[in-house]
Amino acid sequence: MSPVNTDTSFIENRAPNVAVQFRDRVHTSPSRTAYSYPTVDGEPWTTMTWKETGDRVEKLAAGLLALGLESEQRVGIASGTRVEWILADLAVMCAGGATTTVYPSTMSEDVAYIVADSECRVVFAEDESQVTKLREHRSELPHLDKVVLFDGAADGDWVITLEDLSTLGEKHLAEKADAVTQAIDAIQPDQLATLIYTSGTTGKPKGVRLRHSSWTYEGAAIQAQQILTEDDVQFLWLPMAHSFGKVLLSTQLACGFATAVDGRVDKIIDNLAVVKPTFMGAAPRIFEKAHARIVTMQASEGGAKEKIFNAAFSVGKKVDALKREGKSVPLPLKLQHALFDRLVFSKIRERFGGRVRFFISGAAALNRDIAEWFHAAGILILEGYGLTESSAGSFVNHPESYKFGTVGPVFPGSRVRLGEGDEIQIAGPGVMDGYHNLPDETAKTLTEDGWLRSGDKGAIDSEGFLTITGRIKELFKTSGGKYIAPPAIEAKFKAVCPYASQFMVFGNERNYCVALVTLDPDAVADWAKENGVSGDYSAIVADAKTRQMVQGYVDELNNQLNRWETIKKFELLDHDLSVESGELTPSMKVKRNVVEDNYGGLIDKMYA
Repeated sequence: MSPVNTDTSFIENRAPNVAVQFRDRVHTSPSRTAYSYPTVDGEPWTTMTWKETGDRVEKLAAGLLALGLESEQRVGIASGTRVEWILADLAVMCAGGATTTVYPSTMSEDVAYIVADSECRVVFAEDESQVTKLREHRSELPHLDKVVLFDGAADGDWVITLEDLSTLGEKHLAEKADAVTQAIDAIQPDQLATLIYTSGTTGKPKGVRLRHSSWTYEGAAIQAQQILTEDDVQFLWLPMAHSFGKVLLSTQLACGFATAVDGRVDKIIDNLAVVKPTFMGAAPRIFEKAHARIVTMQASEGGAKEKIFNAAFSVGKKVDALKREGKSVPLPLKLQHALFDRLVFSKIRERFGGRVRFFISGAAALNRDIAEWFHAAGILILEGYGLTESSAGSFVNHPESYKFGTVGPVFPGSRVRLGEGDEIQIAGPGVMDGYHNLPDETAKTLTEDGWLRSGDKGAIDSEGFLTITGRIKELFKTSGGKYIAPPAIEAKFKAVCPYASQFMVFGNERNYCVALVTLDPDAVADWAKENGVSGDYSAIVADAKTRQMVQGYVDELNNQLNRWETIKKFELLDHDLSVESGELTPSMKVKRNVVEDNYGGLIDKMYA
């Protein structure tokens, strides 16, 4: 299958900024549903039209202007995914500010760093737990004038509620009716729209500067490929602090479809049955978990049901392979498939609401076997690729033109090339301005001619489909799409554990992090004498007391980490690493690839 061709005239014709894009959508589709969201579990979801959304956003934007927000000044949002997050973000866009995204699970020290580094004037906080993080570091946040609370009560002059901000906006509009309109019209395409902080190799988050023109390009590029229309229904649960979630908002503004919003991960399956979406974006981990749950549940049934299930997928994969190769399906196989579709596949599709046209997988690599398994059941997962530094979307497979194992062709209007070591490099309107306050890091990541270095290795086939073949930089992503900086975690462990020699973190494209540990032979020998553990090094590390000791330090380490960085399992090696073994360089640096190859079986065991 070849990529869908499209011209790039949409780039010149797109809205000049996100606020105009939103305003145009409100005027074009005033009575259509924009958002739906749950209020009380078990009750019908509340819906909001584009006109109602526009009215709420205008008041909030006017409230920000009344607080004195000026062009490109930053406003943080520290919250899980919910409709208020979207309203706050749109209000910031319409007031001419720039949104700084903060994961709600981020530890208070990192929250303080992000808010201080971005010089946020205002922060939207989901609840009191997020406010507490800001209070703990208030002295370090001289620019932070106001905190706007989604859930909870106002607290004097510093913390106000979302309703308070809206009321403030109403008063401002009564005095100056065109305040928001003027702010929107003043926004330039190259103006800062968003700061999204990603983990750096030093452990300090880096703020990726993304322009209004980047987001309007992303939405327009997807609209130009005719992947989605205003008749689609999206279920949105992705973390909005992540660029994947943000790009889907821009896409909605461009295409006009309705979005059902609920960020509670444990409610995804329940919500799919209620919302009945036509598409959903997700990280691979969601599909891995769904696959595992379906397969294990069926295996527990045993007997005839399990045999029917296995036979169905055997037939389904054969039929799917023939169709993708453009071959005809023999009649006996076709009849078998029809039977199994009724008995097995239709029930799997119903689990996801029964109306899904496709899922979009991003943020990490999707296992090809998982994609083919779902496709055999009649569920298409389209894999895409991009970085926060490229506004999330740079490549995507098309519903009518896809290849499993690839991330599709490059977006129209963007370009791709392979640099030294087959590094994927990207140029186009989605590429970031640079890293906030980090000119040296920016120079390392953007080439002199403006191409983004991805840090990933790739291969491009004759039809333009990109395959990710590996990673160049040490930073990795979990299968949940979270960036991990191993050196920073490893350094923290060595700081808390006096017996550590090497601590190596792994978890690329896995659903959690694990570690291989070696101990300093002399230091642990002394500890062993004091704790009644005898024998040589290998005997000491094999002793349960030693493992218990190391576990204590791992627990101490985990208390210093964000949830997605924590070490879930570890294994103690029965020897230390050495230059002679080829696992260390002459300067005593760990050769991570060598260690991973040497102990791949042990690492895999920790994920069994």
